[in-house]
Amino acid sequence: MNADEIAAGRDRWQHRFDSAHQRQADFTTLSGVEVDPVYGPAEGDTVAGFERIGWPGEFPFTRGLYPTGYRGRTWTIRQFAGYGNAHQTNERYHQILGAGGGGLSVAFDMPTLMGRDSDDPRSLGEVGHCGVAVDSAADMEILFNGIDLAKVTTSMTISGPAVPVFCMYLVAAERQGATLRDLDGTLQTDIFKEYIAQKEWLFEPEPHLRLIGDLMEYCNAEIPRYKPLSVSGYHIREAGATAAQELAYTLADGFGYVELGLSRGLDVNSFAPGLSFFFDAHVDFFEEIAKFRAARRIWARYLRDVYGATSEKAQWLRFHTQTAGVSLTAQQPVNNVVRTAIEALSAILGGTNSLHTNALDETLALPTDESAEIALRTQQVLMHEIGVVNVADPLGGSWYVEALTDKIEAETEEIFTRIKALGPDGTFTQGILRGIENGWFTAAIADSAYAYQRALETGVKDIVGVTKHTHTLTKSLEILRVSHEVESEQVKVLTARRGDRDQAVVDAALARMVAVSRTDENMVPAMLDACRVEATLGEICDALRAEWGVYREPARF
Repeated sequence: MNADEIAAGRDRWQHRFDSAHQRQADFTTLSGVEVDPVYGPAEGDTVAGFERIGWPGEFPFTRGLYPTGYRGRTWTIRQFAGYGNAHQTNERYHQILGAGGGGLSVAFDMPTLMGRDSDDPRSLGEVGHCGVAVDSAADMEILFNGIDLAKVTTSMTISGPAVPVFCMYLVAAERQGATLRDLDGTLQTDIFKEYIAQKEWLFEPEPHLRLIGDLMEYCNAEIPRYKPLSVSGYHIREAGATAAQELAYTLADGFGYVELGLSRGLDVNSFAPGLSFFFDAHVDFFEEIAKFRAARRIWARYLRDVYGATSEKAQWLRFHTQTAGVSLTAQQPVNNVVRTAIEALSAILGGTNSLHTNALDETLALPTDESAEIALRTQQVLMHEIGVVNVADPLGGSWYVEALTDKIEAETEEIFTRIKALGPDGTFTQGILRGIENGWFTAAIADSAYAYQRALETGVKDIVGVTKHTHTLTKSLEILRVSHEVESEQVKVLTARRGDRDQAVVDAALARMVAVSRTDENMVPAMLDACRVEATLGEICDALRAEWGVYREPARF
């Protein structure tokens, strides 16, 4: 790019910056030195390929979505939390919000994630242990008691039974008196990554995609601020994928959902802004920054050039980040505070829109109140003390970071080619479905995980406290333990709730939902009606299991 084109770009950025909202804050260094809101080539410089780097707030958004960076708005501190029953988790939410958290992120227990009620025999010993137990809309009411859902953005990390759980959330908001169009938040809903990595599915892929398409239509028409899909790379990376695999599989999944929306006749400029992403911030600092920057650039280019998006918001890749749970160690767990801070900083320098920082004890158990506060304070130190919010994309133009960004983008494109070649028609959707069916994704991730493990075992890679510097003076941690009484009480409450219902009304609502599933009618209204009369999550999912069957992953050797 020549000097005149670079200067014109800077002028466009300046105009956007001057027109944008900016926070009232001190944007100087610790020593009081004024810093510019963005840095770029010197006047008169010619920079080859600068159009791929560009300016913040301008296509291809390598340097961020907004011309102001974090001077306009800092990232949302969104701590992932949930354990025990709805009462206990509600207390944790009030603690998070009271301590400065900007939004909520709900962690569900395993029975809920699998669409099972707490009194299902397969739920025994799992209720409330890895998240909060939610059996019906009444639990959602308790979960958000005293929290105005029309004002607090809420993320829910659940995919298989995401749509009925979302309907329970809507019922809880209705019972608060909220107008549904005012709700804002994100539902994960990403079923592709379940087949690829996390393994929490209910049905075959096609019924899940039918439900996701219905949800996209419903939110697009009725709750336009709510994001019905958070395409997740986090679980793919945690399963052992490389940075490029995480990025490629996640963006391919996202393109599959774009193709789903288009197949429903939706306008890409209308529904694409409702797609968000969820990435892992791993421990290799610069590689992660490059990954995030490449993600925005690739998504913007495909949405514009392949899928025809003409609005900037439809080209934006907005993403939440969580620090890498798999990087945490049970040995010398205090070291995890350092790892988490470095990972969080990479997400911030990569331009994340919201962030969760893991607690130091999460490799052992759910976090205690004290470790959860340390995790929250980690974000607040990064936000308020180190000057990272002063400049948009401060590493933009770094030879190393730009080379890594280009490298990850090239690797991602190579993987895209292989994914599309798997299917019969060259689309991402068919490639993904075929790759799920024949185990292509799981085999590739397993190979990457094996290569890293071999590198650890042979001393090529190191983990402090595990493979090197193993002597320590630190003591064992006191960890959070969820009492078995939580399960007993949850089952007791659920039994009483069933006894207080009009069973005929519940049965009729479930029958109506199943009848709708046999048509082209959108299923969300019928499912919402079932939740309003306190049909349980297990009842809703079992009714659909009986209709659609269940998915069993083929054995592979």
